[in-house]
Amino acid sequence: MRNFLNLIRWKNLLMIALAQLLIKYAFLEPFGVATTLDGFGISILIFATLCIAAAGNIINDIYDIETDFVNKPDQLIIGESISEKTGYNLFIAFNFVGVAAGFYISNDVGKSAFFSLFVIISALLYVYATYLKRTLLIGNIVISILVALSVLIVGIFELIPAITTENRTIQLTFFNIILDYAIFAFIINLLREITKDLEDIDGDYKAGMNTLPIAIGRERTTKILFILSLIPVLSLIFYVLNTLYKNTISAAYFIFLIIGPLLYISLKLFSAKSKKDYHFISNLLKLVMFSGVLSLLLYYFNLKY
Repeated sequence: MRNFLNLIRWKNLLMIALAQLLIKYAFLEPFGVATTLDGFGISILIFATLCIAAAGNIINDIYDIETDFVNKPDQLIIGESISEKTGYNLFIAFNFVGVAAGFYISNDVGKSAFFSLFVIISALLYVYATYLKRTLLIGNIVISILVALSVLIVGIFELIPAITTENRTIQLTFFNIILDYAIFAFIINLLREITKDLEDIDGDYKAGMNTLPIAIGRERTTKILFILSLIPVLSLIFYVLNTLYKNTISAAYFIFLIIGPLLYISLKLFSAKSKKDYHFISNLLKLVMFSGVLSLLLYYFNLKY
């Protein structure tokens, strides 16, 4: 069971589920915004998202056997504790169940066209694992878009079907805030994907992959990563100074739990050279992502107190 949970990346799946639940119950519901999904509906949406994400993680592991043998020999699952055939069967099963759940919830909200989202996400995860991951930056960008979409999909299903002429402005206002969170998720995940490429450069090179560090070198990639890391830092500083300056608790949260760690990451990149350094930065970026997700609770806290 432990190997199975590690195969589907259960910690990452929990973060996706937490983000979607907080958008629903800490951001939309407390403000009385017109929404589409009840408790059962949001559960089906989360279930569909997690199944497809789990399938993506499985197929990614199957096609990463060669690189993982070099980069993470102690963490191999496919080919060790779980056979490749079983992995493929799990991939197909999770995809089928996830897409079927997506079909159900799309028709339930009266937007059958939304079903195409689940098919596209499923297909892109497969193409990413089998081909795009080996291409220069395209794979990094695609997987980061899909991470952002796991956040945005709640707004798509909750707000868009409930739009009327009277509430259009307020619906789009809340949708744009969710979009901001999706953009944040995209940027942080892109930084983390490039960091992981730096960490795994040896195995990727032996597998014939064309990641950014392999194409232009570790030192240049680190410099690019440093420049990219300044984007969320400067954006969040601007947000705090212009929007949150009157809200001490929210401002302090963003400064100490999101901006602070991002600044530390930027500084750490100057001295990062080893696999251990990049692994540390990757984990810290995951922590920043988690802090960003939890910041959704600030909306509920500010409304209540």
